[in-house]
Amino acid sequence: MTDYDENDQQMDCALDLMRRLPPQNVEENLITLLEVLPELTEDLLSAIDQPLKIRQDAQAGKEYLVCDYNRDGDSYRSPWSNEYDPPLADGNVPSDRLRKLEMAANEAFDTYKELYYEGGVSSVYLWDMDDSFAGVVLIKKVNDGTVRSKGSWDSIHVIEVVEKGRQARYKLTSTVMLYTVASGAKGDRQNEINLSGSLTRQDERDLPSEDANAHIVNMGRMVEDMEFKMRNALQEVYFGKTRDIVNGLRSASDLSESKNRERLQRDLFGQLKSRKD
Repeated sequence: MTDYDENDQQMDCALDLMRRLPPQNVEENLITLLEVLPELTEDLLSAIDQPLKIRQDAQAGKEYLVCDYNRDGDSYRSPWSNEYDPPLADGNVPSDRLRKLEMAANEAFDTYKELYYEGGVSSVYLWDMDDSFAGVVLIKKVNDGTVRSKGSWDSIHVIEVVEKGRQARYKLTSTVMLYTVASGAKGDRQNEINLSGSLTRQDERDLPSEDANAHIVNMGRMVEDMEFKMRNALQEVYFGKTRDIVNGLRSASDLSESKNRERLQRDLFGQLKSRKD
């Protein structure tokens, strides 16, 4: 019992530490953590989301994203050709019914990616479960537009679907990893500003699902709603708070003007309140 409690405490501390470190360095930090806690290797690898990597499907001529959900041993399955790279004879693949749904979902989210990201790479992977199925929607957008700024957005949406006649219950767990780096003049790293972090949210809905296409519509709507909420949350937490801190340290305008504006606002509010009374 003592060993279990100690391992459980070590796992909690490791996850808490990883949440506080920059997402773009998660691979390096994870390797260091595994060297310190080798007995928790499997648990840490399955619990910690890593930035998505891009591979090329030579057969289909398209890029796809790799993660633990499309890995079998040292090989990764492409959602376009359904083949493993490196080749794997007995690799896990979805059933025929689920494969058709997977192909349609990849086409749908490829369109979604172009609408909201104007580029990037997306991949959808589905797998069979005992009385249901599950899947993951992956989206990655990297911006290396200029020397002075770059950034990356990684979305990982894990969906479990339990079919109940013409209804289905969808359980969604979404993780977004974001980092932006802005350098000083001429790429001066001494004046570099790094804003990065990750966010995880969950949602659960019961929705009608009369046919396979309904699953794609329902999953798409849930992912769209979740990404909208998470993007707003990230913007408020990371960029809004940064702006508030900077304004608190040094005002962008004359302080006398700001005080006069605040005094005018209080006077107007007082007048409106007196009229109501």
